[in-house]
Amino acid sequence: MKNSYISFLFVLLAAAVMCAAAPLKSGKGAKLTSGSAIVMGAVESKNLFEGDRLFAVLDSVGGSGTWMEWDVNGVKDPSVMEVLNPLLKSSNKPKMVWVLTEREDGNAKPLMAVLLPKGNGETIVFYELKSLDAKPEALSINGVLDPLVVLRDYRQVNDNEFVHRDQPNLKAYVNKNIIRLSYEKRGENPLVLDPGFSKKNMMEKRVVLRDFEDYFKYEYSLMLRAFVQSTRSIFNWQAWHWYMPSWNGKFMMKQDELEAILNRGITPDFFILFKATTPKGESIELRTNGSGLSVLEVKTKN
Repeated sequence: MKNSYISFLFVLLAAAVMCAAAPLKSGKGAKLTSGSAIVMGAVESKNLFEGDRLFAVLDSVGGSGTWMEWDVNGVKDPSVMEVLNPLLKSSNKPKMVWVLTEREDGNAKPLMAVLLPKGNGETIVFYELKSLDAKPEALSINGVLDPLVVLRDYRQVNDNEFVHRDQPNLKAYVNKNIIRLSYEKRGENPLVLDPGFSKKNMMEKRVVLRDFEDYFKYEYSLMLRAFVQSTRSIFNWQAWHWYMPSWNGKFMMKQDELEAILNRGITPDFFILFKATTPKGESIELRTNGSGLSVLEVKTKN
């Protein structure tokens, strides 16, 4: 089954880059590994991968899953570094690295893609990792935040404001002590609370709570894609750590907090989905007004 999947993978990769790139294969019957990671395949291009060609190759493997860029300044997962350490010490250092945790084939193991220089062109090598195995660490904000790095996908429109180059509804405001990213989904139907929630029985309340929890889980994932995955090196957590209950669990909105809001029956200005204070006293908050406006606010100390 695995050999069939790998063969199918090579076909997809070849189709994605057409005649401009050729898939690389190991010797017949060989099972390539890099430590505990399995080498799934590679795609070589005689020229640099650019724009749509690069993402076509990644998407041909990742499908509808989201590739998350690895941050060299973030927490190091041992399974990732088992592959990257030899490459980082070589003369042929990786140019970019991505990780994907959502597999369309139902496989729970994450994938990693490494972009390497090769002559005048480039090669993307795909690995299947055993897991993402870093031990949870306290969330922190990097001491030096260079706007040219942090907001490299944004254009500056005035002294303190930036707009995403591809998503004009995604904006950033930056001053000495605050980083605020906001995204507005125009035309979004407002979230409506049931004024009679407090009178429902326990089973009815559980159904409503589950619906709201599912909604906010989806909103949280959209916020991570919009805010965390469009910026670089603000936090020590890698993008995928934000999704893991072992990392984010104590910072997420609790069910009793949500139930208290529903019992009041009055929509608050914002629903705070994630709120954390770093060991240095900085605050990080992800919130939504339930009407299309989502915000990530980071407050640093003087």
